[in-house]
Amino acid sequence: MSGSLKGKTALVTGSTGGIGEAFARAFAAEGCNVMMNGLGEPAAIEKLRAAIAAEHDVKVEYHGADVGKPADIDAMVRATEHQLGPIDILVNNAVVRHYHKVEDFPPEEWDRAVAVDLSAAFHTIRLTMRGMKQRGWGRIINMSSIHGRMAVPNRVDYVTAKHALIGMTRGVALECAETGVTINALMPGWVLTPHAEGQIARQMKADNVSREKALQTLMSVRQPSQRPIMPSDIAAFGVFLCSGPGAHINGAALPMDGAWQTGFMVTVGNSK
Repeated sequence: MSGSLKGKTALVTGSTGGIGEAFARAFAAEGCNVMMNGLGEPAAIEKLRAAIAAEHDVKVEYHGADVGKPADIDAMVRATEHQLGPIDILVNNAVVRHYHKVEDFPPEEWDRAVAVDLSAAFHTIRLTMRGMKQRGWGRIINMSSIHGRMAVPNRVDYVTAKHALIGMTRGVALECAETGVTINALMPGWVLTPHAEGQIARQMKADNVSREKALQTLMSVRQPSQRPIMPSDIAAFGVFLCSGPGAHINGAALPMDGAWQTGFMVTVGNSK
């Protein structure tokens, strides 16, 4: 723990597991107080919250806002400010996932995805930006995806939202360019999260192979690095964006994909 963010407050949506949890842990390790948010069993969430707080001797709170509802987001921001202080760091990580062909996509699932995966970021930024500008410092990280640059079938909601998050990031960056506030989007490739573990399990069952072999199969059609990205690596990059040198990065869409985009372009280019 270097304490580089000591005394600051971070709000991380979707932080009860996976990438969001890694962000909560990383910020706490730097001395930052953290408001967690996300889904899960109350007892498990409380155990996680208490463990992070005790390990790093910082304040860690939890708010169960449904970030698909603007009123809940408003309540979460107000609670964060009341319990921990003004929000200095915002990570928009909450996500829902659906898998349908566009003609079969239930409208209510589309609306839910847009609300959680896209509109929630607008509302958290809207509610925290004024204070960040007034204090002359703020860091906003929007979790996009490789699919914010490259499409995939049967996930039109996710692809649309992740592309749009990058547009939001760029537009807001121009508004805060001279204020000491930065906003960037991260575009990870295949990350070893609980969701990814489910993919591995399904691949193991489908091919009747070991976990190692299933992981190799999944990587072979995705990341040329042949290595999954760890949530802690993404969080460490986020901590860097909150550092002094990180202040020079603003409005960027930053890939962390093991050359996935590059490999895809090379493959397509040589496919004739």
